[in-house]
Amino acid sequence: MCAPVHFAVEYAINPWMQPGVRVDRDLAMAQWDALRRTYLDLGHRVDLLDPVPGLPDMVYAANGATVVGGVVLGARFRHRERAAEAVAHREWFRAAGFTRVVEPEFVNEGEGDLLVLGNRAGAVVFAGTGFRTDPRAHAEAAAVLGRPVVSLELVDPCYYHLDTAMAVLDEDTIAWLPEAFTPESQAVLRERFPGALVADPADAAVLGLNAVSDGRHVVLPAEATRLAAELAARGFVPVPVEMSELLKGGGGPKCCTLEVRA
Repeated sequence: MCAPVHFAVEYAINPWMQPGVRVDRDLAMAQWDALRRTYLDLGHRVDLLDPVPGLPDMVYAANGATVVGGVVLGARFRHRERAAEAVAHREWFRAAGFTRVVEPEFVNEGEGDLLVLGNRAGAVVFAGTGFRTDPRAHAEAAAVLGRPVVSLELVDPCYYHLDTAMAVLDEDTIAWLPEAFTPESQAVLRERFPGALVADPADAAVLGLNAVSDGRHVVLPAEATRLAAELAARGFVPVPVEMSELLKGGGGPKCCTLEVRA
């Protein structure tokens, strides 16, 4: 995670961002810290990436890399405003002792568009494209991470990253918003996950699907009440968190969280 020390909405690279909107940085910090403490209370470890002045979106740490089995596929951002974040992430992983840290050739925005099911040899990467990640990055991810990659295409600019339209709940279950995908991608997901949880559009519209699951607990925006109830009915434990200030930049719990699969 990366604290929102420099968080601001200074440009617009997704429909959620309205330059000039007032950002309460103290509130953003409080909400981010509550998310961090939520992970600690659930028994998870949280490592911190130092924020860099001039990079207001670094709080959305999920976009900085994808890590599977200790292999780090770095990010390459589509927009110049975020390009330098990729360097900071790669440097962090090298300093942390990761020996294979790959700088990609093609644009990929980390776990924003690369969602991993599982961590063992059978893990599969679901890869989004349509707005940010270059489709050629999907083959690159398969080669670097040594895992099969399933390509999915997004069609609604409000759901510009895969992690805004789909949440991995456990190794067999997802939650998703079908209308955010092409008919072909909808068919792929329906075939693979016939029991998938379909999100209410109102919950998706508050980035309810931008959630983090450890297989039992699902940390999600507090406003996604219908989704929380459905998760509970399926046997998961919803953990609501307030993310209203960070939503102004187009992010929720998942955007703020890069999972390190060592």
